[in-house]
Amino acid sequence: MKLAGYAGEILVVNLSEGKTTTLPTAAYADKFIGGRGVAARIYWEMVPPGAKAFDPENCFIAMTGPVTGFPGIAGGSRWQICSTSPIRQPETFSYANLGERWGSRLKLAGFDGLVVQGRAEKPCYLFIDNGRVEIRDAAALWGKPSFEAADTLKASLGSAASVLTIGPAAENLVSFATLITDDGASGASGLGSVMGSKKLKAIAVGGSRRPAAADPEKLRELARQIHQLRKDTWKGWHENIPGKTRPRPCYGCPGGCFRKAYQEGGRSYKFFCQAVHVYWAAAHEYAENGTDTALLAMRLCDHYGLDTSVMQPLINWLALCYREGLLGEEETGLPLSKIGSAEFIEKLTRMIALREGFGNLLAAGTLQAAEAIGPRAVELTGLEVSTPAGETRDYDPRLIPANALLYATEQRRPINQLHEMAHALWLWLKWWRKDEDGFAFLSYDDLVTVAENFWGGPAAADYTTYEGKALAAKKIQDRSYAKESLILCDFLWPVIWVRFADSHAGDPTLESRLYSAITGREIDEAGLNKMGERIFNLQRAIMLRQGWGGREGDRLLDFHHDEPLPPVFYNPDCLVPGKDGRVVSKKGNKVRREDFEKLKDEYYALRGWDAAGLPTEARLKELDLADVAADLEARRLLGRQH
Repeated sequence: MKLAGYAGEILVVNLSEGKTTTLPTAAYADKFIGGRGVAARIYWEMVPPGAKAFDPENCFIAMTGPVTGFPGIAGGSRWQICSTSPIRQPETFSYANLGERWGSRLKLAGFDGLVVQGRAEKPCYLFIDNGRVEIRDAAALWGKPSFEAADTLKASLGSAASVLTIGPAAENLVSFATLITDDGASGASGLGSVMGSKKLKAIAVGGSRRPAAADPEKLRELARQIHQLRKDTWKGWHENIPGKTRPRPCYGCPGGCFRKAYQEGGRSYKFFCQAVHVYWAAAHEYAENGTDTALLAMRLCDHYGLDTSVMQPLINWLALCYREGLLGEEETGLPLSKIGSAEFIEKLTRMIALREGFGNLLAAGTLQAAEAIGPRAVELTGLEVSTPAGETRDYDPRLIPANALLYATEQRRPINQLHEMAHALWLWLKWWRKDEDGFAFLSYDDLVTVAENFWGGPAAADYTTYEGKALAAKKIQDRSYAKESLILCDFLWPVIWVRFADSHAGDPTLESRLYSAITGREIDEAGLNKMGERIFNLQRAIMLRQGWGGREGDRLLDFHHDEPLPPVFYNPDCLVPGKDGRVVSKKGNKVRREDFEKLKDEYYALRGWDAAGLPTEARLKELDLADVAADLEARRLLGRQH
């Protein structure tokens, strides 16, 4: 059955058997929307709980959402990849969120998603075009860097095709290897290595089957309204290199964020957000030509397929270990005295991607490498790493209380959730300081309105206490899971604040109105967020049966509890609004363990889980997940009723 807003089918490719089949999107869309939701449900049905990341039984799932493929919607070009990730222990279901045009091309090719099962005997790539699917030989591409492989395929398939590729790091199963599209969208969580384990070098897609909205006129008007709210939202905020970088919005997006690109050697490369910082600090501290070296570092990470959010803290940790005499140049084979130089970053990225010498240890990630070196090396990771997945430290829960729950209950750094209260805090701080950069607009009264509209009440606007933070975390997660299923861009959604308007507080109804206009299924804000809650609980069930551990798994790295909060990169004095807007410094703050456990108690109660962090039968049935409840009960993972 063809659904408004969807292509109607999900492609399933079994590389072991060399066969393709399809699933009807209609079997999943009503309950799980698309994106993360549909991917999680297919994963639940198809992947055995004991399957490891590199086992043939693990599935690689690329999924679009109902918003994907409709140009003109600000931040509407997103798509998602889900699979078992190798990046943390125990291995668990995880995701990567990407933009640009590959997801839209998959939908235009006639498929809402792609599920890859099994493992090919030799390197291959998939070619998908207007419903046609071919498994082709990729022996000549194996070993090539990401962009070189993509450019080779585009030269033979034509410029209309969009290509998703992996680099040598993924071929060599580096735990934090990425995948990347020909236009620079990259995905983390080590899911590039899942492609590599399947001997799948690339997926090329092309098509012209545009989806149709249920109410095109309503969609056009809503897209126009959203564009006005988000037009030039981030203009003038992020780093820029005069004469080098230029604005580069994702496919079909009318703009609003600070994504940029630059040319090097006749090719375009991205210049965006965290990736800019992968080498910036080290380069500025150690090297004379910091800008060029930082750009080189970004290109090399994409060249080999290495996650910049893992590489950034790894590089800084190596510098700390070298300063303290824990690591030397002779034993590592790295020019540690030249951190910040082109020589260092070129050798480091190559050694990790190809697993050469000391690079083989680093390929497991910073935390695993530190454990092999010794206790002091482990202690130093707390200065750079925020999660068991080895990702860079930001939006610290010692500064933003609700973020403690977001970090603890998610399988990776949940940047799409962390941004909500962090960006609001950053904008409030600019207003309080009276900055003259055009971003000092979110007053304390505006912040309270945001808290009332999006986080459950005014208590969430007080960053000095835990009051209201469990409810805020739940609301942020439920909304984020709906957003990750539609799918919408994190930098423009949710519209919790508006830069150019008389009232700077945003509109929480926009996502549900967008979903209704595209699909024809009328739903309000509460209804859409309940769908997000269903998807979050499904993901929780997946993680539990993979060994997450419930309450024991919901933890922060020890340094959050043991070490005082240092200056934060965007807030060196650690200033926050307290009760009635009083300005307070949280420098030196810690997350007290007893406070965190009480916060979890409140959060579990709001979720309808038991004190062990296990979903109850009643709540799962309320969310129309009765079969999930039965599965958890059989595994003794179902929570006790209150």
